[in-house]
Amino acid sequence: MIAYTVRRLLLIPLTLFGIMLVNFVVVQFAPGGPVELMIAKVQGTDVEAAARVSGSGGGESAAPRVARGQGSQGNQGAYRGAQGLDPAFIKEIERQFGFDKPAHERFIQMLGQYVRFDFGKSFYRDVSVMGLVLEKMPVSVSLGLWSTLIIYLVS
Repeated sequence: MIAYTVRRLLLIPLTLFGIMLVNFVVVQFAPGGPVELMIAKVQGTDVEAAARVSGSGGGESAAPRVARGQGSQGNQGAYRGAQGLDPAFIKEIERQFGFDKPAHERFIQMLGQYVRFDFGKSFYRDVSVMGLVLEKMPVSVSLGLWSTLIIYLVS
């Protein structure tokens, strides 16, 4: 029994590593990922993905900010993520958020930040992720304790 418990405990770090790797791959390499989200925020055109793909919503306000010679005429309903933007601007955003580095370096940097409990800044609320977690912690702990109590009473 002790050998089984030790084996299971030794699998915890490997499992956590796998979860973090899958999370990293999904977030970093998904279409319309973090770089395009930041570009939309800087431009003030951050609309939901469905609105960008369908062509509905506030995406048309980006037209005056599009670089000259690459106007938004033509297919208005097509995906408009970072089209027509200055490549130097896109490179600056990528450098600012670390996307100019190879993926393995970004992953190692992310692991180092997680070890220090530095989860970065929320893309949506512009506040610390740790602050958001701590803000919701009392409710989560309360729900967990009450559900545990109910489980013990029912069983």
